[in-house]
Amino acid sequence: MKKLPKIGFLYLDFVLQFFNKSNFKGWPDKIESVTYHWKNDKKRFIEEVKRKKIEILVGNIPATAYETFVEISKELPNVRFVPSIETQFSNKSKENVTLFCKKFDLAIPKTKIFYNQEKGYKYLKEKASYPQIIKRSYGPSNYGGYFVHKANNFKEAKKLLDEKKYNPIYTQNAIDLKDSGDIRVMLIGHKPICAFWRYSGKNQWITNTSQGGSMSYENVPMNALELAVKASKAAKAEYWACDIAICAKTGKAYILECATAFAAFPYIRDWICQYLMWDFSKGRFSKPHIPLFSWEELGKIDSNLLRTLRHIGFSKYTASYDGEYFINDKKDTYEMELALLSDESDIPQKPEDCMQLEDNKIYTKEKIFEINKINFNNATLTDLMTLYGMEEDLALQIQEYLQDNIITDSSDLLELEAIDEQMLKSWDRNIDDMRVDINRIDKDNLKKIKGIGKKLAKIISDYREEHGYFKDIEDLKNIEGIGKNKFAQLKSRLKIGE
Repeated sequence: MKKLPKIGFLYLDFVLQFFNKSNFKGWPDKIESVTYHWKNDKKRFIEEVKRKKIEILVGNIPATAYETFVEISKELPNVRFVPSIETQFSNKSKENVTLFCKKFDLAIPKTKIFYNQEKGYKYLKEKASYPQIIKRSYGPSNYGGYFVHKANNFKEAKKLLDEKKYNPIYTQNAIDLKDSGDIRVMLIGHKPICAFWRYSGKNQWITNTSQGGSMSYENVPMNALELAVKASKAAKAEYWACDIAICAKTGKAYILECATAFAAFPYIRDWICQYLMWDFSKGRFSKPHIPLFSWEELGKIDSNLLRTLRHIGFSKYTASYDGEYFINDKKDTYEMELALLSDESDIPQKPEDCMQLEDNKIYTKEKIFEINKINFNNATLTDLMTLYGMEEDLALQIQEYLQDNIITDSSDLLELEAIDEQMLKSWDRNIDDMRVDINRIDKDNLKKIKGIGKKLAKIISDYREEHGYFKDIEDLKNIEGIGKNKFAQLKSRLKIGE
């Protein structure tokens, strides 16, 4: 009998655990667990995974740790992350959901993203149709809808953004929802296994049940399921969830949110792990059989009871007499499939026209940043260390602070006790020596890097504009006037991507 792979659960301090060993009912081997402790824990975490000889690491990654685990996954090339790093791209932010949907041609409401506040206000004043739905972009969740807002005119939109200081400005055309509700679809192996309507409460427009909304498992339209399946397959997701809006006028389905991190009853987590056991064992364990629209029957059970139920199963259809199968075929409309393995090419690239930072200017310790210039709330650990030239300790301190706080003014960061004068001076010293991503820095800041003057900055910028993003640092050699010595100098200052 073929040896089963070594499974490990990925846990993080202060983050709720989605799976545990009871979900892998019947798995004969020991299942390891590794916990990431934030701060300077990357090296220790990698060593523990290697020491325990884990081959498959199962667990969701929160938005604030996503970039760190991109780096960790590169240090563990023989470990399969489930869901993959690429599949979990949409967990990180609303922007990433938009990028994902645009790359794979998935229907979404018209969406605009602005890092430049002036441009965002101009759009909202002169071009936007109302109502607009304005969201806080960063973070994996809407936290019960509390960071999703409806603006009926420019005056309301400006007042909201002046107060909330969301950066970037993330705004969508509102969809006239059918029956004032949207649909949550959960999938395993690209098959819908649970779907329900969420209706807004009285005098409310948000459908979250935490704000007075209600639920119904009946009459979920097929086009919502079809769109969710298309999204799941595009993400190559072992398990997946979508929030979908149905337009009251046209009946068209639009994706509002999608992610691998979602709330699920215990029996659904059992189903996910039964599917994963089938996947990991190459068929040694049976794939779960979950009939389409089974949620309509389960939805008749009180939700308080559903939260306690475990190990729910469905029998496959078998013919009761010869020939019945051919007369009355009961095959499901959707069949559960093996999720394909993802790779880096599945991660959408940020389009230059709407996603790029408007200004990557670096500031000294006397004025760390201006909120509309450097967006710390949305900056990743990699951004802080490379694009903004911080040492790891300083970047980690800021990332830790951002887990519980939103920075609205430069004084928020300056007053942090953990960020002392010495750390800030160290940041200043590194500004001249840092390596920056040539695809993410504008012409004005490019010419400030040692070895690049005004003329060369323009040549590089023009080449990038003509040919698109640099795919490899070696592309610099294609630029006329950059010889061997100059290339070596630029290579020490510039990089591509992570």
